[in-house]
Amino acid sequence: MARRRRGGRGRHTTSSNPAVATRVARVGESIRRIVASELELIDDERLDLVSITSVDVDRALYRAVVWFTALDGDSEPAAAEAFEEYAGLLRRAVGSQARLRHTPRLEFRPDTVVRSAERIEGILRDDRGVAHRSVAHEPGDDHTGGSDDGP
Repeated sequence: MARRRRGGRGRHTTSSNPAVATRVARVGESIRRIVASELELIDDERLDLVSITSVDVDRALYRAVVWFTALDGDSEPAAAEAFEEYAGLLRRAVGSQARLRHTPRLEFRPDTVVRSAERIEGILRDDRGVAHRSVAHEPGDDHTGGSDDGP
């Protein structure tokens, strides 16, 4: 009985393979550019203040997660709904402009990293302001190194 080979041609490609990682990154960036340019052509007010932040593509190039952010955080659910409506149109655009054997299925998700970073920066800014105010009002701190008693 012949031994069956495990895997096969191309099966041993993993994300640790630099060539595959580079190709996946290039495809993701290409999809991001195509979707962003097509987004400008769509006349839908729900997508007016939306930008594409990044695209994550799986190794097999069958699925691409398109991360987006809206200038107004409250409009992200409406933008997600609009993206679902235009997913077919955007996938066709990717298929016609990118040179791929298979056009990945596009999934659209709001990018919460940007909002989280803004929230953390605001908290840090508030904490620094409180720290600066409390340090500035300590007795004996006239920034000259002397005391409050005078000359």
